[in-house]
Amino acid sequence: MIDLHVHSTRSDGTFSPARLVDYAMEKGLTAFALTDHDTVDGLEEAITYAASLKKEDGSPRIVPEIIPGIELSTDLGGQEVHIVGLFIDYHNPEFSAYLAEFIAERIRRNHKMCEKLREHGLNVTYEALLERFPDSVVTRAHYGRYLLETGAVKSIKEAFERYLGDHRPCYVPREKITPQKAISLISNAGGIPIMAHPVLYNMSDARLDLLTKELKDAGLMGIEALYSTYTAADERHIRRLAEKYDLLISGGSDFHGENKPKLDLGTGYGKLYVPDEILENLKEKARTIRA
Repeated sequence: MIDLHVHSTRSDGTFSPARLVDYAMEKGLTAFALTDHDTVDGLEEAITYAASLKKEDGSPRIVPEIIPGIELSTDLGGQEVHIVGLFIDYHNPEFSAYLAEFIAERIRRNHKMCEKLREHGLNVTYEALLERFPDSVVTRAHYGRYLLETGAVKSIKEAFERYLGDHRPCYVPREKITPQKAISLISNAGGIPIMAHPVLYNMSDARLDLLTKELKDAGLMGIEALYSTYTAADERHIRRLAEKYDLLISGGSDFHGENKPKLDLGTGYGKLYVPDEILENLKEKARTIRA
């Protein structure tokens, strides 16, 4: 069993990269992809830690393979679309330069959001968020947890409904790239670009078909046909799209730890199963790209 969509504390998950490796071992996963939002900062820790475990003698446990990945947030005419990249060369200079600028823009946005929260009587500073969530790319999920922990709200849901959600008074929109640009960045870094959780975009069948065609023409190589919230009908629909546009199948839980309660690594809400053969097909594609 594998999981090709996983988040750590380096974006908006609650498990550190090393803890994810340990937990994947507990769950019996043979591989997982660390696909943090808009950052690759956790990859070195996860890969190095997994390699150190493989050197230990006498351990009967399987150490999972760590697939270098990322999830890029993009905008298509006001519609948010996420593109996952698998098998990326996360040391690629162009890719690294883009991420550095993106993180700088995110920091500027975070300062603006903190200012808005203070205008609404909430004592929140970016420095305090960094102290509470070290080594993380601060997202709205971190704001929600901070407001909950400091007693400003009674739930993270309340934090989003009152302050942080889209179009709420303390929300500052991010600068986003197009899905086509994300596909180009991932491809130029030697990775496999995959459209993440397409069912969640709530598009009509015709619109999703057109989007898939447009992104295939731009270099899309795969689509997430196995996902924690999919019904059997959803999976069949996305598999048909994959076949129609000659796309590889991917799948994952979108695990975030405590930030998505009851959603578990590898199994999602209990019914998810991503077989190893899906990874083998993706590996074959990765070998072809690098040949």
